[in-house]
Amino acid sequence: MDPDVPVTHNAAAHRYEAVVDGHLSICEYELAGGKMVFTHTVVPPELRGRGIAEKLVRAALADARAEGRKVVPACSYVAKFLERHNTNSH
Repeated sequence: MDPDVPVTHNAAAHRYEAVVDGHLSICEYELAGGKMVFTHTVVPPELRGRGIAEKLVRAALADARAEGRKVVPACSYVAKFLERHNTNSH
């Protein structure tokens, strides 16, 4: 995993973002009541295998927990991440 990947929260666009080597990676979500529904995670092919999606999802999950929101993994990557890391989505 690339430790120097800066992740930013673009609240207006409802997504977490990381720009690496000029390429944008995103983890999108929707807010529904007390839930944070993760809808899409995209990392360009040039950047895959560098742990960028994981960094995006970790940042998003940390914020969801800090805000007391239930996590709903509508995105397959987020669902697999939660399963792999035995992370409780409540």
